[in-house]
Order: sequence, then C-alpha cells, then structure tokens
Amino acid sequence: MATAGKDLSAFDPSTLTNCADFRIGIVVSAWNGHITQRLLEGALAALDAIGHRPELRQVLNVPGAFELPLGAQQFCQQNNVDGVLAIGVVIQGETRHFDFVCSGTTHGLMDVMLKYDKPVGFCLLTDNTEQQSLDRAGGQHGNKGTEAMVAVLQMLQNKLS
Repeated sequence: MATAGKDLSAFDPSTLTNCADFRIGIVVSAWNGHITQRLLEGALAALDAIGHRPELRQVLNVPGAFELPLGAQQFCQQNNVDGVLAIGVVIQGETRHFDFVCSGTTHGLMDVMLKYDKPVGFCLLTDNTEQQSLDRAGGQHGNKGTEAMVAVLQMLQNKLS
C-alpha cells in the first residue's frame, strides 16, 4: 500500500508563508459525503494553519466525482480563484463503473488545470473499500485533503518564484 506508514497531513506551515492571500476554490462531491466532509475539513485545516483568510475561500458542492471537473472549470472560467481543490471519493463496486468514473474525473481535472494554467488539486480517493477511504480522511494515514491542499499552495507558490 502506497500510504502505509505515512501521515498524509504532515507539513510545515512555515514553508507556505506567502500563501495566505491566494483565492482558493474547493469543489466537493456529495457522494460519499461522510468521507468528503472529512477531506474538506483537512483542506480547511491546512489553510487555517498558514493563516489563510476564510473570505478568500469558496466551496462548491457537486453531486458526484464525475462532476468535479465541471465545478473546477466553473471556478477557473469566472477567474475568481488562483487555484482549485477537487475533493471526491469513488469506492470500487462490482462493475466497471468505478474505472470509468475514476478515469473520466482524472482526465477532466487535468484538462481544466492545463487549459486554465491554474493548479487543480487532486483529492480523489479511489479505494477498494470504505475503510481505506476513511483511513485517508483523518484516519490512520492522516488526511488526503490536507495533502492535496498543500500541493495546490505549493504550486501557487512556485508560480510566484
């Protein structure tokens, strides 16, 4: 397992000192909402840790993971954000639906990021079981929402350099 022995939430806020004024959009899937809410909490905790002002954050709720790219694109089209974080959870089922949703969402988010030249953080859990997702949403592996938000901030910080 790629995250065994790793805490996804571990980061040094002092390395992101010039990130407090970025405008951040967060797109959150309602599907598996008991998990996506935990991921959102991790992302917001990362912003709080660097002194980010809440009025510079916008949260958009979408029905499922497949709608995350459109939500990210809407933020970028309105040009009212510097970066976006997409949060969703897809858990393997009995059919190939999992593969299509994961692939389509991944490609869609990448397309938005490249089209608008803005970081779009990838916080899409694609696990085999609900427990694996819970372990990455504030459980034994920390919080992937925190890790993905830090990645967005690092990309924005790199743009300033």
